[in-house]
Amino acid sequence: MRSLIDPLDLSVMETNQLLDLADRIAENPGNYSGVCKGKKLATLFYEPSTRTRLSFEAAMLNLGGSVLGFSSANSSSASKGESVADTIRAVSCYADICAIRHPKEGAPLRASKYSKIPVINAGDGGHQHPTQTLTDLMTIRNKKHRLDHLTIGLCGDLKFGRTVHSLIKSLARYEDIRFVLISPEELRAPDYITEHVLKERNIPFEEVESIDDVISKLDILYMTRVQKERFFNEEDYIRLKDSYILTLDKMRGAKPDMAVLHPLPRVNEIALEVDDDPRAAYFDQVQNGVYVRMALIMTLLEVEHA
Repeated sequence: MRSLIDPLDLSVMETNQLLDLADRIAENPGNYSGVCKGKKLATLFYEPSTRTRLSFEAAMLNLGGSVLGFSSANSSSASKGESVADTIRAVSCYADICAIRHPKEGAPLRASKYSKIPVINAGDGGHQHPTQTLTDLMTIRNKKHRLDHLTIGLCGDLKFGRTVHSLIKSLARYEDIRFVLISPEELRAPDYITEHVLKERNIPFEEVESIDDVISKLDILYMTRVQKERFFNEEDYIRLKDSYILTLDKMRGAKPDMAVLHPLPRVNEIALEVDDDPRAAYFDQVQNGVYVRMALIMTLLEVEHA
């Protein structure tokens, strides 16, 4: 039995195989409509989520399975003080596979140690978000037809953004990847990413504060939200916030085939006018998330591929 807690739990070969399966599902979803008949997915969401929870539920329903679970800690026995370990022991009696989102880093890993069923990390604090990473990789591969020889710009909250950390760790395993880290100084990527992922592997990267200075050389621009509450003073936020709003004017400096990704939810960091630009790929990501989670559920449950 395998779980997915960290994106690196899958080798590069396994990641590519899973993405191949997701592509086949996208081409003919009807071929997979009954492969998980009789199987149950438990969604244990200890913090709010729209896209991730519904994407998991849609994935399992599309495969012919069923779903049970809760959408907040307040609606579970966690409100009575029950531990994650005890919850997963009980859920293992009801379901065949589980997706867990938790505000505490490491909670899904702890759950997997006590679980009798595969556990999928659906986001733990500011740590990891492996299924979002798989979704991002599928979108990048579909747009660029490769996952190597790319210059990736990541913009916004790179310090606390779990989607950014997971994506960097995964893409760092591919050949000739270069990163451009675009953020205010207060929200730069943490040392464990820059020192222990990028520098230790001799992966080229640069840290800048302006999108305009680097957008012309990017193959992918991955936007995230800059959160006001992360700043020590409001003056710094006011000074920098407009630098991290992607507009059509900024897009004019980009390559014609650059793709813009965003894990969503969006607040104001991508202007609505960009939605109609053919380079906007963030709603494609939402659809791809369903296909990726279908492929992952099938893989972890070891069901026959159509």
